[in-house]
Amino acid sequence: MKYTRIAALAAIGVAATLSLTACGGADSGKDSSSKGSSSSSSSTSNGGSKSEGGSSSGGSGSGGSQANNAKAGSGENTKEEASANGGTKTGSKVTFCKTRDLAIDATDAAPDEESGRINITMINRGSTTCSATGFAGVDIKDADHTSSPIERGQAQPRVTILKPGDAAVFDLAYDIDNTGNSLATPTDILVTPPNETHTVSLKWPAGAGAIKGAYTDVQVYPTHTTK
Repeated sequence: MKYTRIAALAAIGVAATLSLTACGGADSGKDSSSKGSSSSSSSTSNGGSKSEGGSSSGGSGSGGSQANNAKAGSGENTKEEASANGGTKTGSKVTFCKTRDLAIDATDAAPDEESGRINITMINRGSTTCSATGFAGVDIKDADHTSSPIERGQAQPRVTILKPGDAAVFDLAYDIDNTGNSLATPTDILVTPPNETHTVSLKWPAGAGAIKGAYTDVQVYPTHTTK
């Protein structure tokens, strides 16, 4: 009986131990599962950060695209400007007529007694073809030694290409004052050819009609060929 009781108690102890072990194993599994879930959540969170980083990188890529577009736009503008200015090309360089290569003269070309017009002619005395397209810069110098810049007329420039010996012309237009009370006493015309910085001084044509109003009423028109 004594041995039977001891054996029974031992059996109960083993069963209890096995039960505790099983519970501990279940808890351990739950902890492991919980850690796995936490790890998975952390990974997902990091993945989200990477996704945001990718979006930011996409923004940078967009900026790069804009930079490329700006570069392309710059190239297009250069071509458009060259075309608009009628420049000739040597490689990618546009060649414009230089003041030193132009023989420039001013003459009275009034069509009637009401409309004043000064024709300014530029002849290419250089050895190469060049462009004189656009508006020349013009100032009129008065007898009191002041000079006034002349406004541009409402006209679109025409492509004006000059081979050696070719001529281009542009006009100054104004209304003639026949009252004898004109306050303008022009003596010289200061001309800077299109796309140039060097100026030449021409005498105001003898016999040209008096300017009605002020120098701000005179307008300069773009160059064109004489052919």
